[in-house]
Amino acid sequence: MTATVRLTEWTTCGGCAAKWGASPLDGLVKELAGEAVAGLLVGLAPFDDAAVYRLSDDVAVVSTTDFFPPLVDDPADFGAVAAANACSDVFAMGGRVLMALNISAFPERLPVETVSQILVAAAAVVAEAGGVVAGGHTIRSDEPIFGLAVQGLVHPDRVWTKRGARPGDVIVLSKPIGTGIVLAGGTDDDKAAVVAGMRRLNRDAAEALMALADPPHAVTDVTGFGLLGHAWEVAERSGSVLELDTSAVPLYPGARATAEAGVRTGGDARNRAHLDGHVTTDGVDAALEALAYDPQTSGGLLAAVTAEQADALEPAGFVAIGRVVEGRPGVRLAH
Repeated sequence: MTATVRLTEWTTCGGCAAKWGASPLDGLVKELAGEAVAGLLVGLAPFDDAAVYRLSDDVAVVSTTDFFPPLVDDPADFGAVAAANACSDVFAMGGRVLMALNISAFPERLPVETVSQILVAAAAVVAEAGGVVAGGHTIRSDEPIFGLAVQGLVHPDRVWTKRGARPGDVIVLSKPIGTGIVLAGGTDDDKAAVVAGMRRLNRDAAEALMALADPPHAVTDVTGFGLLGHAWEVAERSGSVLELDTSAVPLYPGARATAEAGVRTGGDARNRAHLDGHVTTDGVDAALEALAYDPQTSGGLLAAVTAEQADALEPAGFVAIGRVVEGRPGVRLAH
């Protein structure tokens, strides 16, 4: 039965494109932030890729959750991508994955074999990340939804955040962009390349950053708010301008051609609306601009590092895509 199941036919949207828009989410998070709590190193004020709580002088726990409807048809691919995406938040904070809990919502008519393939593939990716799936919770739902709550460990003095990029820094990215647009309208071969990229963990990229003599100045991962949305978060928190060079940004195979054909996702308009007044894209090719706004799923790590560090990170797959300059916080997309 699983051979006939096409998961994307069971849902109206998928992947990180299913996220709430950044504008209403930002307002809600600020309302819930509350007062500072002793031991909470990173929480809602301001929010980051994961929460971090100090347990001792040497140990802090990193905690995050991420889940979404299917963005691919194959159950094993869906489980693997969801797990890689959820683990990415721990890596983006400088932590190592310890344990995960499944978050599952499936239609009762969905074949059990399909659900099993999702869970088994997710567990394998968590194990590759260095952790273990230790439980979870499953409910009934008209649409399938899956993800994980992931816990990790980090030294309290070595936590990475979105804040800290400095003028003169180089902006580097560890994965190509274009997942949303390619999955929405690319060829089968192009989609296969995107799925392979989404399944790939950010563990190696994080370990390359950890191996630097000095820590990176700012780190995040690129997901539903797109390259420009997450670059804006770094710019805003750091009080600087991020200048990104579209000619340097790595793209998945077929991404530009698919964007040039006019393919867009529902998250495109939401991301543009949220970033209105914060992003300058004058003169940039419309397709490349669209790819910069495109919601990503299981995207790469985006980091602000010194020029010397940027060179050292090239063997780990990082690509220099821009720089940090002084000015009113914002993002400039150049060509």
